[in-house]
Amino acid sequence: MTGFLLRAAVVAFGLWLATQLFDGITYDTPITLVAAALLLGLVNAVVRPLLLIVTLPITVLTLGLFILVVNAAMLGLVALILDGLHIASFWTAVGTSLIVSLTSWVASGAIGNSGRIEVYSSRRRNRND
Repeated sequence: MTGFLLRAAVVAFGLWLATQLFDGITYDTPITLVAAALLLGLVNAVVRPLLLIVTLPITVLTLGLFILVVNAAMLGLVALILDGLHIASFWTAVGTSLIVSLTSWVASGAIGNSGRIEVYSSRRRNRND
């Protein structure tokens, strides 16, 4: 549960970052960002796999670039469900999905599979070893 909440916080940060970079995405309150992050996690867990299976032929034809459209559609679905999140256009949704994906990718380096923050350290090898 801690891992899910930590990842939701990272997605909320990614959404906030996208609102700072793009004019076409707005939110009403900070609680809206948290709710959008939780809802996006739920939509990505339930709807996205089904949509990826249905759109598999076009995804293969576009060499995977159609996944950007699927991710933008998931954000659009969250914006439709949640009243406080507003996305102005398709391209804003694509840009937002890229920002959220990059933010999550960078944070996943610090968050392990167990959902805990991982600490990496390097040990120097002694020359005599």
